[in-house]
Amino acid sequence: MIQVYTGNGKGKTTAALGLALRASGAGLRVYIGQFIKGSAYCELKSLKRIPNISIEQYG
Repeated sequence: MIQVYTGNGKGKTTAALGLALRASGAGLRVYIGQFIKGSAYCELKSLKRIPNISIEQYG
């Protein structure tokens, strides 16, 4: 499954990370490619400790 979150305003990262946690808990592998944000955010540091979730930032 591929989901893309775009647009102005808040909630995109929260929605994507919530779905990633649920998928990882179900044993699925998750890839998060994040564009525009260029620095590490604390929620991303936490997710890197969870198995089955890979995160890459671009931009």
